[in-house]
Amino acid sequence: LWHVVRAYGHDRQTAEDVIQATWLGFVRLHRTIEDPQAVASWLITSARRGAAAHARAARRATPVQDETLHAVLPDAESAEALAVLDEEASRLWEAVATVDERCRKLLRVVAFMDRPDYQSISQDLDMPVGSIGPT
Repeated sequence: LWHVVRAYGHDRQTAEDVIQATWLGFVRLHRTIEDPQAVASWLITSARRGAAAHARAARRATPVQDETLHAVLPDAESAEALAVLDEEASRLWEAVATVDERCRKLLRVVAFMDRPDYQSISQDLDMPVGSIGPT
């Protein structure tokens, strides 16, 4: 099997993958082979087909430079940066949970509204307007 697959020009790792897939196919389908004498030919044919299919797929694949990918893909935060942000958010909400309900409501309104209506907030929370926004 090794020589059959390598004859298609595959490197060692690819050849190992194709051969592994061939054996896996044999394990799955061995009951369909009626003549024990046909096992070797079945394996060789399967390996040849797998190697040819992989060679066709490799020809269709086009390597892409990192610079090209950066221009096309959106910027993404690293997993480490996301973990730090998640930790900071958790600590922030733990701190918010320690203040009384009126202060929590005020913090949520001020944090999440673009232009909070201080007059409405003042009435809803029974709080002077001057105590709501930045001073």
